[in-house]
Amino acid sequence: KIQGREKKFNFAPKNHLEIGENLTLLDYEKAIKISGSRFSIMKSELALLNRALINFMLDTNTDLFDYTEIKIPELVKSEALIGTGQLPKFGDDLFKTNFNDLWLIPTAEVPLTNLHREDIINKNDLPLRYTSFTNCFRSEAGASGKDTKGLMREHQFGKVELVTIASPDDSCEEFDRMIDCVETILNKLDLNFRLVELCSGDLGFSSSYTVDFEIWMPGQNKFREVSSCSNCKDFQSRRMKMRVKNFENGEIFYPHTLNGSSLAVGRIIVAILENYQQEDGSVVIPTNLRKYMKGLEIVKP
Repeated sequence: KIQGREKKFNFAPKNHLEIGENLTLLDYEKAIKISGSRFSIMKSELALLNRALINFMLDTNTDLFDYTEIKIPELVKSEALIGTGQLPKFGDDLFKTNFNDLWLIPTAEVPLTNLHREDIINKNDLPLRYTSFTNCFRSEAGASGKDTKGLMREHQFGKVELVTIASPDDSCEEFDRMIDCVETILNKLDLNFRLVELCSGDLGFSSSYTVDFEIWMPGQNKFREVSSCSNCKDFQSRRMKMRVKNFENGEIFYPHTLNGSSLAVGRIIVAILENYQQEDGSVVIPTNLRKYMKGLEIVKP
C-alpha cells in the first residue's frame, strides 16, 4: 500500500548527509570529537526543524486523535524493561548506567506502558492513549557498518511515541486508529510512503502484529523505515501484572497494549531534506510545518 506523491527531480538528488553538510547545518566532525561515531550536531534552521517536527507531531496526536501528552523519565529500572520485553533478550542493544539499576530508554514505549504496571484499571477508563517525545538510546549492536554517518541510525535520537492500553475486544480498532494517526502526519507532510505488514518471522519479541511505515528517500534511491506500529495483545500486560476490572460484574482481565512511532524525528528530517531539496542546494519547508518554523519557507545555502 503506497500513499502520497513521489517527488520528481530534473537533477540527480543528493542524500541528506550531503545536503545538510552543504547547508552547514549538520556537523559530524564536532559530534565525533565530543561523543564518537553515530552522533550528530544539528544547527540553526535544522535544529529549528527538529523542534518544529516534535511540536507538529504532538499537536496532531493530541488535537486530532485524543492522545494525552505525557512527560516521562528517560531512565528506567530493569523491571520496566522486563515488563515491555526488552530485557533480558535485548540487553546488548541497551545502555546501562552504573547507578541504581537504571537504563537509558530505547523507546518511550517502556515508561509509557509501565505507567500502569501492577495497576488494576477501571474498565470504564479504557482506552488509555498516551503520546510523548523523548530522546531514545540504542547501542545498535547488530548494525555494525550500517549507516554509521547520518541521521538514520544513531545512538541517541528523538522520537514521538504512541501507546494505547485497550480492552481485548477493541485493540484491533485502536490499532487502526494508531495507523491512521501516523498516516495523517505523513500525508500532512506530503511524503511518499508505503505500509508493510511484517511476517511472523520478522515480528518483534513482544508483538503479535506489526505494520511498518517506509518513506521513499530519493537521495538513497530506496524506501526506509520511519515508524513501526505493533499490537502486543496481552503479552506485556501479563509480564507487568497490569489488569483491568469491570466493577459492575467483578470480572478481571489483562488488557491489550499497543505502541507506535509517531514518528522518529531524525528519519523524518532525512525524508524532508531528500524529498524537498532543490537543484541549488536549498530545501523547501513543508507547508504544514511553516507555522512551527517562524514562517520560514525555504532553507538556502
